[in-house]
Formats: sequence, structure tokens, C-alpha cells
Amino acid sequence: MSVLDAISAAEICARGTIGEAEVSELRRAFYEDGKIDAAEAAALCALNRKCTTQDPSWVDCFVEMLTDYVVTQDKPHGYVTAENAEWLATQIATDGRIGTKTELELLVNVLDKARWSPQSLVAFALDQVKIAVLENSGPLRADGMSRSGVITEAEVELLKRILYAFGGDGNLAVTRPEAEILFDIDAATAGNANAESWPDLFVKAIANSVMAASGYAGPSREQALARETWLERRHELPMAESAPAEARTGLDGILSAYHEQTSIERAIATLERQKVEIVTGDEVIVADAEWLARRISAASPNTLRLLSFLVENRAKVAPDLDQLLAQIKSAA
Repeated sequence: MSVLDAISAAEICARGTIGEAEVSELRRAFYEDGKIDAAEAAALCALNRKCTTQDPSWVDCFVEMLTDYVVTQDKPHGYVTAENAEWLATQIATDGRIGTKTELELLVNVLDKARWSPQSLVAFALDQVKIAVLENSGPLRADGMSRSGVITEAEVELLKRILYAFGGDGNLAVTRPEAEILFDIDAATAGNANAESWPDLFVKAIANSVMAASGYAGPSREQALARETWLERRHELPMAESAPAEARTGLDGILSAYHEQTSIERAIATLERQKVEIVTGDEVIVADAEWLARRISAASPNTLRLLSFLVENRAKVAPDLDQLLAQIKSAA
């Protein structure tokens, strides 16, 4: 039985309300059938858009069924292709913008559940946070309590969740499209009363790209982005000042997880990236040293913290980036 046979979708859309009983019927039909097809998935998305009044149980039901459809049912099972990602984006967004928290939760849940997702879908998810921060609009700013040019703790946690999801269990470094969005957010929020966790995430994420571009093999993203207390203070390091002595052990521990790639590791990393590209049908664009140097050279308090972090830990980086470290050393 089709899940839509359990309810009158047209009637629900017409009145703009979906109740607990209807959600229960949808769940029952879904569990009996075990799957939904493309037409049913599109109809459920339409229900979500048109029903402005929703029983609280609807969110979990909608996210669960659509995630199952995108990740588990469509081929290749367990992965999201660029084609599937494009379908999802057209269902939940208008002009690249997601309208509701439910749709945003669906997107992030798909990234969480999929073994691999296309880079384009990850960038699309990160862009939703960027829109919220730069324009103070979208579902993340629905409460009206924030202002543009400031990033909140909840938004930092969402960025982290998205970055973790794309990294998966492997050692894929933060990519150029991901780093691009982080740089844009940092530039727009520089000097403002941001979440205390933002400098930490930014520094660790871009350091991860820098080390990869400098020929290092790194830890998983969850390890690479592990939070350190010294970057959480509101008045952190002056521009060229070293990290405090009590913080050095922790910082050394982070960079000690990186090591120069052997030729075998480099070949394996290339093959792994190619495998992701073949399965998802989407290119993985790495952050190269020349591009990173250009973005980092547009000095902000956090890019200077990043450089101080690398200098303090005597990181050996690619020549394009080493020039920036030399400037920090000479200013110290």
C-alpha cells in the first residue's frame, strides 16, 4: 500500500494542517510497506511546505521517511549521488535557500546518515548557515533574536555537524568549498560578539586544510576539530603573541596527530578521493596552498590566530604559506 493511501494529501494540503492522527497513519503505512517512491517523496515534501500548522510528531516522521528514501532506498544504497542531491535541493529550497527548520534538519540528517555525500550537497548545507549569519535570514534566524554579522553557538555547532558528516570515518581534509564558506563567515563576523566557540572551529578547520595542502596526513575531522579551551576566551591572543604556556601541550597534541604523508599514503588518499567522486558523481576540490595563502592573507583576528597557532607549534608548511608564517615571526 502506498503511504499516501493512508491519508488524503490533497485535503491536508488544502487546509494547511497535519495532525497527530495523520502522522500516525503515515508511519503505520510506511512501516508496513517499508519504502516510498519518488512520487511519494515529492508529495511528502509538498505536504511539509503547505502545512504551516504541524503536529510535533510530523518533523521526526518527515525527516525519517525522506532520509530513508534519499540515503537507503535509492541507488547506490547508503550513498547520496549528485543527482539525488540536486533532487533534494529542489524539493526543500527556493533559489538555493531552505525555508524551514524541518527541511534544514532533513538535509543535515541525510548528510549524517549517508556514508558519502557529494561535495555540492555539503556546500549547500554550509551555505544555509552563511545566509543566516550574513543576512540574518532563513530558518536559523526565525526567532528574531540575532543580528547579521554575528555567528551564534547553535550555528557553530551546526557547522561542526555538517563538517563531521562529510568527513565520515576517513581522513578527508577540509575541502576548498568548505573552507571558502568558513572564510566568508569569518570575514563577515570579524570583530563582532560571536560565539566563543567560533575561533576554535575556524582555526582548527583551516589548519586542517593547511596541513593537508602541505603534504601531511591527518586525523579524522572529529579529532582535527577537537575543541581547545585557550581559543574560547573572548580576549584571546594579541595578534602576534604566542599561546600561553598552559595551552601549549594541548596544541602540540593536536598537530602531533599530523605526519608527513608517505608515497603509499598519498596514493591511498588519492584513490579514496577518486572513489568518493565516482560513487557520488561529484568532484572533491581540495584546498591548495596558493589559494589558502590568498585567503589567509586577508588578515582578520582569526586568520592571525591561525598563523600564531602554526608558528607556536613550529609547523612546516608549503612555501606559499611559509611566507605568511615568516611575517608573523618577524612581527613577534
